[in-house]
Amino acid sequence: MQRRAPASYALLAPPAEPAEVEAAQKAMGLRFPTDLLESLACHNGITEWANLIPGQPPMSVAEILDHWKMCVEIAGDDPDLTEADEDGEPWWHPKWVPWAQSDGDSQVIDMREGPHHGRLGSAAHDDVGSFDDGWPSLAVYLTAVADALDHGGEVDGSTPYLTPEGELWWASPNQTELNGAPLTPAPRTDETAALP
Repeated sequence: MQRRAPASYALLAPPAEPAEVEAAQKAMGLRFPTDLLESLACHNGITEWANLIPGQPPMSVAEILDHWKMCVEIAGDDPDLTEADEDGEPWWHPKWVPWAQSDGDSQVIDMREGPHHGRLGSAAHDDVGSFDDGWPSLAVYLTAVADALDHGGEVDGSTPYLTPEGELWWASPNQTELNGAPLTPAPRTDETAALP
């Protein structure tokens, strides 16, 4: 991204402060998974909204804590929000760690004990949580994103493109424009290996 979409790369925030990460975990009463800790040690979210990955943009530690607190407060003791529906998931669970969010819809990491510990799913603001189309972990998801950037391909039905300004943009396969401006497929590593 730094070489091929520098404007987008510049939106990645500096690493999170370890003390802030520890304080957030303490406030939430749970430990973040290793892959989220490693991600936050690289970039504490992004500095402004951008389409850097498929789906919602990653949040900073402060945003993770704020979104988690908001959802826990909204859910409260309401069984309609805290108990599983017929599909097996509640609207919100306090052991979900939101790591990416947009318009109230978030990607969450399931920190409940059991065989699905650490899986990645979604929590929509107007629906129950779902792990049906999720990922085994944040690391698996981010690896798929990196592979699509390096070698082409889709992640969650989106492929990487570049805007005329050289910004990264994820969109449906075969999309050719964004708001009337052309989109070009992001160059793959093997296509740019010879570039200086």
